[in-house]
Amino acid sequence: MNSLLPPAPVSQSSCFLLDITAMLPVLEGVVMELQDCALPLLRDIIATDMEEVAFKDLDAAILVGSMPRKEGMERKDLLKANVAIFKSQGSALEKFSKKTVKVLVVGNPANTNCLVAAKSAPSIPKANFSCLTRLDHNRARSQVAMRCGVPATHVKNVIIWGNHSSTQYPDVHHCMVNMSGSELTCFDAIKDEAWLKGEFIATVQQRGAAVIKARKLSSAMSAAKAICDHMRDIWTGTPEGEFVSMGVYSTGNSYGVPDDLIYSFPVQIHKDKSWKIVDGLGINSFSQAKMDATAAELIEERDTALAFLGV
Repeated sequence: MNSLLPPAPVSQSSCFLLDITAMLPVLEGVVMELQDCALPLLRDIIATDMEEVAFKDLDAAILVGSMPRKEGMERKDLLKANVAIFKSQGSALEKFSKKTVKVLVVGNPANTNCLVAAKSAPSIPKANFSCLTRLDHNRARSQVAMRCGVPATHVKNVIIWGNHSSTQYPDVHHCMVNMSGSELTCFDAIKDEAWLKGEFIATVQQRGAAVIKARKLSSAMSAAKAICDHMRDIWTGTPEGEFVSMGVYSTGNSYGVPDDLIYSFPVQIHKDKSWKIVDGLGINSFSQAKMDATAAELIEERDTALAFLGV
């Protein structure tokens, strides 16, 4: 299912829900749930299986639906199936949506799916496309907060570098923690470098799998919260002195990440809905190796996907 939401900060807006024809009866349940939320900015909800209806004049598109990996499926088969989905949706964005539309890709493999969608909508700026690594960002922030015994709001500037996969690099070298009114570096607040460079990273990388193991389903509430966080910040901007993690187009970055990838960086978002990668952060050899490893995975994914896309 894809949720295509043109948000309005003041006036009410319409919500378009797109799914395949066979799932329209189920989609009606989602419509009822949205109605029951009594959302103040929601005017009406249109459930459809027609792209020309769902993508018409959108201000924002949240692309949730993707082909999940099934038992026995090779990664290249997964990528091939998702290329078809996101080529179709990118083409629909190109044909029907506003050129100012902000597109968030959630369906996995999110980074590469986002790249396929962006390449399939050539007249929409690539800066308008991003993929969700805010869930990983929130996970990292929460792990630090729990370790320090403080609210998550006391932790800022964690970074997720790279792919939304088990190769992602949760980086706390630039993270600050408010402890009893004083801001400390994450390393000074936790005082356990071995944990920060070992168990912490593995916990964040494997958190999605851990959730599936525990509840037999993938992340739901936490993913929805991360989507809301991501889109809210695009519309309202990030606080002064803080940055968040987003998968964005890599071309022209200052960290040596190869061009033509959707790669998660620390970004600051302005009030006009534009964003910039935070430049000038020190990268040590430990971090560089992690960043290179996740970039290598994304290059492999990209090259496989683009071969199927035919570009």
